[in-house]
Amino acid sequence: MAKFLIIRLSSIGDIVLTTPVIRCLKQQVQDAQVHFLVKDNFRSVVAHNPYIDKIHVLSHSWELMIHELISEKFDYIIDLHHNVKSMRIKKALKKKSFSFYKLNIQKYFLTAFKINLLPKVHIVDRYMQTVQSFGVKNDGAGLDYFISKDEETKLNDIPASHHAGYIACVIGAAHNTKKWPIPKWKEFCTELQHPIILLGGPEDEAAGKEIASVDNIKVYNACGKFKLNESADLVRKSKLVITHDTGLMHIAAAYKKPIISIWGNTVPAFGMTPYYGAIAAKDVVMQVNKLWCRPCSKIGFNKCPLGHFKCMEMIQAEKIVQVTKINL
Repeated sequence: MAKFLIIRLSSIGDIVLTTPVIRCLKQQVQDAQVHFLVKDNFRSVVAHNPYIDKIHVLSHSWELMIHELISEKFDYIIDLHHNVKSMRIKKALKKKSFSFYKLNIQKYFLTAFKINLLPKVHIVDRYMQTVQSFGVKNDGAGLDYFISKDEETKLNDIPASHHAGYIACVIGAAHNTKKWPIPKWKEFCTELQHPIILLGGPEDEAAGKEIASVDNIKVYNACGKFKLNESADLVRKSKLVITHDTGLMHIAAAYKKPIISIWGNTVPAFGMTPYYGAIAAKDVVMQVNKLWCRPCSKIGFNKCPLGHFKCMEMIQAEKIVQVTKINL
């Protein structure tokens, strides 16, 4: 029996992208025990994953966490985070480790000089390389996302106008330069004649309210009203998902939903597009090509460094409406 510790501390999307490694390792290595280390505030992302034997959390006490991990007597560490914290953990545990490399130098060349040296390989397939020495292969089944029965939404949690079907629009993102501007969303919601649910965190509630003001019957602002896994369930029950480059985009891919993804300062070349594995699914990328300043960051900024925000402002609502109609 081999005992593995997989490390991916954050964030939502990055953790969801590790799920093929978790599943394939558990299913393909005989009698494998798979443990997962994550930050406490992201525990819900993997809380119900049946391929994980035990979850460990990084919370308030570093010493207590290290003591707990040492006592588990792992055979191998699969480091899918590869930062200073994960390196400290590997040093403390003194076990053979296999690490994912973030290609930060290549990303720097792309953001700073617009020279693309990145391999044309999805991050999931690069994650999978960390377990290939164990004979583990990508099974092509894509991403996983699991929630409990208690976290499933009820029919009366959303308006009756949306019971026959709706489009999920994820208006939130970790950084503003990943967000399509509010006026664009308002124009889109005005032009599209179909029930819409806006998804995001409490920090997106005001933006959602403004967007929904174009038609409070057709557009339901769910931002801040649901926990993460409840929002995931709303994504699962939707007909189509329109989203920024964010965690719910990857959750939508895990549920094999058709996705229209809107890209601003980040680019698909970073290798983090919606991932379906070998399963056929509709996936449309909306972006401004050949814009000299893009990408400006591998993560994002609070506002456009140049002040014009062309990477998002040039994506027309009318075009998103047309693509939505085609893919419904």
